[in-house]
Amino acid sequence: MAKHERGLRFQPTGGSKAPQVPTGKKQRLTIERLANDGRGIAFFEGRTWFVIGALAGEEIEARVLGAHGKVVEARTERVFKASELRRPMPCAHAGRCGGCSVQHLPHNEQLALKQRMLAEQLSKVAGVEPEEWAPPLSGPEFAYRRRARVAVRWDMKAKKLEVGFRAAGSQDIVAIDQCPVLVQPLQPIMTGLPEMLRRLSKPQALGHVELFSGSSLAVLLRHMAPLSESDMTILKDFCALHEAQLWLHGDGEPQPVEAGQSLGYRLESWNLELAYRPGDFIQVNAGVNEAMVAQALEWLKPTADERVLDLFCGLGNFALPLAQSVREVVAVEGVQVMVERAAANAVSNNLHNAKFFQADLSQPLTDAEWAAEGFCAVLLDPPRDGAFEVVRKLKSLGAERLVYVSCNPATLARDTVELIKQGYRLKRAGILDMFPQTAHVEAMALFEAS
Repeated sequence: MAKHERGLRFQPTGGSKAPQVPTGKKQRLTIERLANDGRGIAFFEGRTWFVIGALAGEEIEARVLGAHGKVVEARTERVFKASELRRPMPCAHAGRCGGCSVQHLPHNEQLALKQRMLAEQLSKVAGVEPEEWAPPLSGPEFAYRRRARVAVRWDMKAKKLEVGFRAAGSQDIVAIDQCPVLVQPLQPIMTGLPEMLRRLSKPQALGHVELFSGSSLAVLLRHMAPLSESDMTILKDFCALHEAQLWLHGDGEPQPVEAGQSLGYRLESWNLELAYRPGDFIQVNAGVNEAMVAQALEWLKPTADERVLDLFCGLGNFALPLAQSVREVVAVEGVQVMVERAAANAVSNNLHNAKFFQADLSQPLTDAEWAAEGFCAVLLDPPRDGAFEVVRKLKSLGAERLVYVSCNPATLARDTVELIKQGYRLKRAGILDMFPQTAHVEAMALFEAS
């Protein structure tokens, strides 16, 4: 019988597991380059660090927000050696608020970063470059956001209502009463909002607040318990002071306190007004949205005798301007209530050559009666998932020209591969700077049949 050895230790198969980097740890790093989302990339002790607020070539101190495997997510705490590109961050909440991640870059450098992100995706995924690069479509870098969601949470320990925006890399709320990217009409509302909400009798029953600026100003309050008469008085007085509508969202759908009130936004170049309700998708940057619609129509070049297809039509943001210049627009959306809203917007603007249909746009376009006649041109504006199944059948509809508006360069590049297989060529592409001070990239691409 073998003699037992004492004190021997055996390593499990695969060796020991490296200890995880703890949240909150600070680490000095040298940033090698920028990631596609604008974060700095550093390499340290076998791990890849993605650092918010850092630029290539900088030496910084980073605070860990979270880690998994060999990847560490962090934010910049101090800059020991700054890049020549770095500018003072215009917002007092920069580095803590999670909303504007690249405001330490001058605006022209932000545009260059987004242009590189689009070009890299098209090159790496689709292996193509457009025949022509369009200049970036941009507007003011501040005071552009006409819609915002404000986080509200009751702190049980501190017995205090927190009001602001989510912090970078966490669910914490950063107290904010000034936000440079909000349009000017919303600034006074944002400033007075925290104090007003803290006067309500049941702050622990409050959800979030949404702010809107369009044809009217509006404040929407999400609440999980009935509001008292005194609370309603406080809310009404606040909205009256700021000449804003008051909307409440308890059980069911959001409703205006005064029946008959509605929200909307104008497309001045076409003398159109589109109505919407809280929860509907609208572009938050009014100026770039209008320029985007104009550019899409310029690229598509619709003529008076043509039938045009608008996919993912939403409220009719593209369909209604298109209807003013073509024989017929067929507009398709996945959500029935949005189809009804878009159809109502067409009627209210005296446009009767636009037809609206509901369809599952995550599936191929097959056997749809509205597709049987075919189309001269197609415009599509899908969500971040793109439109892979839809684009697989587009050539069969007979379209010679196609404008693709994208909020995700990765899925645009993926769908470009499929369009090229069908015989389209990428004629033109460019970025849309819908969200200055962020790394979010929107783009537009023109495809033409070979």
